[in-house]
Amino acid sequence: MARYGLIGRHLSHSFSQQYFARKFEQEGLRGHRYDLFEMEAIEELPRLVADTPGLCGLNVTIPYKQAVVPFLHVLDPVAAAVGAVNTIRISEGVLSGYNTDVDGLRATLLPLLEGSKPRTLVLGSGGASRAVVYVLKELGIKFRVVSRSRETGDLTWDLLDPSLVSVCPLIINTTPLGMFPNVDGIPDVPLGALGPKHCVVDLIYNPERTRLLYAAEERGARVQNGLAMLHAQAEASWRVWNM
Repeated sequence: MARYGLIGRHLSHSFSQQYFARKFEQEGLRGHRYDLFEMEAIEELPRLVADTPGLCGLNVTIPYKQAVVPFLHVLDPVAAAVGAVNTIRISEGVLSGYNTDVDGLRATLLPLLEGSKPRTLVLGSGGASRAVVYVLKELGIKFRVVSRSRETGDLTWDLLDPSLVSVCPLIINTTPLGMFPNVDGIPDVPLGALGPKHCVVDLIYNPERTRLLYAAEERGARVQNGLAMLHAQAEASWRVWNM
């Protein structure tokens, strides 16, 4: 049996298991299985690998995309540049780290941008944010990262005022605020500054519409959730596991 799975702290929000179960069924891969592995600490990873026969690959989600790096034997150049890993290939005891969030973000952003290069606000500074920053740099887009600390972002939340939001047509939320089951959460953005010139992308896909996306849509902004990114990064993960 070839086994795959997702590691993270709280995984009730994830659609990954049903996504890959459907994929295995469609491709007639009866000996394949995808599980959710909740871990209270990343230090549990070596034991998980040792105790799971047939484990060929893992996806990585909050809060371990950065913390997992020291536990890997090989790091793909893109993952090294991003500083975060969301896909692990396991072969003959060697754990190799990749970042397929980059593939997912390209697939999400390019159709929205249509060749434009709007000034961008990136909300959050975790592992997903690092992938966003990598793609924005690749596309030559100017951006600022909003974080709880100036050590991890360009500005803190208290400095995010309406004038700044108004001059940044693209806003990308990489925080878990609003994710199931805590669907009432919303980033502290001056919503009154949003309008028809804005495009708001929320990397959350469960629920399909977060409070942030509802608020942005009510003010005339274009909105996009994280479902397209999920699908694109999942397919990229599958390619990594089958190299």
